[in-house]
Amino acid sequence: MDLFDAVRQDGSGIPSTSAASPLAVRMRPRTLDEVLGQSHLLERGSPLRRLIEDKNAASSILLWGPPGTGKTTLAYLVAGNRRFVELSAVSAGVKDVRAIIDDSKRRVVTGEPETVVFIDEVHRFTKTQQDVLLPAVENRWITLVAATTENPSFSVVGPLLSRSLLLTLRPLDEDAIRTLLARAVADERGLGGRVTLADDAREHIVRVAGADARKALTLLENLAAAAGSGGEVTAALAEQAMDAALVAYDRQGDQHYDVISAFIKSVRGSDVDAALHYLARMIVAGEDPRFIARRLVILAAEDVGLADPQGLVIAQAAADAVSFIGMPEGRIVLGEATAYLATAPKSNRSYLAIDRAIAEVRAGKIGTVPTHLRNATSSTTREMGYGEGYAYAHDAPHAVAAQQYLPDALADARYYEPSERGYERDVSARLARIRDLLGRGESAQ
Repeated sequence: MDLFDAVRQDGSGIPSTSAASPLAVRMRPRTLDEVLGQSHLLERGSPLRRLIEDKNAASSILLWGPPGTGKTTLAYLVAGNRRFVELSAVSAGVKDVRAIIDDSKRRVVTGEPETVVFIDEVHRFTKTQQDVLLPAVENRWITLVAATTENPSFSVVGPLLSRSLLLTLRPLDEDAIRTLLARAVADERGLGGRVTLADDAREHIVRVAGADARKALTLLENLAAAAGSGGEVTAALAEQAMDAALVAYDRQGDQHYDVISAFIKSVRGSDVDAALHYLARMIVAGEDPRFIARRLVILAAEDVGLADPQGLVIAQAAADAVSFIGMPEGRIVLGEATAYLATAPKSNRSYLAIDRAIAEVRAGKIGTVPTHLRNATSSTTREMGYGEGYAYAHDAPHAVAAQQYLPDALADARYYEPSERGYERDVSARLARIRDLLGRGESAQ
């Protein structure tokens, strides 16, 4: 079929399928009533329902949601019987997009219906590719339906976002997945009753598939093939065929950021069980262990800090060990480091201190280095008094020399204020004594 030929449809907006098509394709909803889990978008009078039911209505839309929630299905339903062109942002280039727009523009000029252009994974389009779409969307040479699993605020250019209706799809709940499985087993488009699905096997599929309808149907199709015509999909068969749960996790998408965010926040919040759960999800999904280790090193300095200085040592040792031994043994190292950091006392005071200092420097609060702290590296600098009056700390009581170290403009600045948690409690008491010896204690303020 030529790139510019409309997909031949049966009147429902859904391309025709055959018995050889995957189960997930054969069971794609053909009407709004068959769509599961997106009732908030399909209420009577909603913008999406008007677009689907009123073919004179026209608006470009962005569909944002996790995999397997129905984005492609909704694109087909919006298209209805209109000319429909589907592109994948993974393989299409600017040349392809321009050609489709030029052809659609010609059709509009000659009085033909406008073309619905569906772009899957639009977040993979570059800014240039997305900008090419703007005139076509603005002038309604095309009706754009774009799908993305990533937050459009970060992955779609502002002008395109402002010209489109943003619709957020929700993850399917377990009841929706159960309904989908029952429909696929009974419907002639699906398995047509040729196998039965035991309740415990169904729950196993629901648990493994998560909120992904496509994954649920793919798992069911594979299990039905294993059971054979007239057979039963049992829990034992399901567990044997799915020896490893395919965790819903896209290493390049929002889920990658959501899970690592939850992992870091669980360690920071000292919930070791939650931290290990998210660590396990990343490991099972094949996340780069070096990425996890790097985040633990950052966390050790940012969130554990001087409340337990050993945390950074352990995190760095874990990073080195993971790089040295690889996986799967690296999981043991990551688990140990995660457990240590999650149960360690927490302080972000050193992290806040360096950020305060950087903020003042960027604001122009710099001042000149005190003369006595400068190196006298030549006769000229010695004549200028560089180094004169410098007190060597080790010659002073407690190895703390009472002299000014900060520039005059920042003589009273304080950046680091330790907490009273863990080792930092000792630091707090020692720092108070040091500042007194320096003449910068509370009594000197």
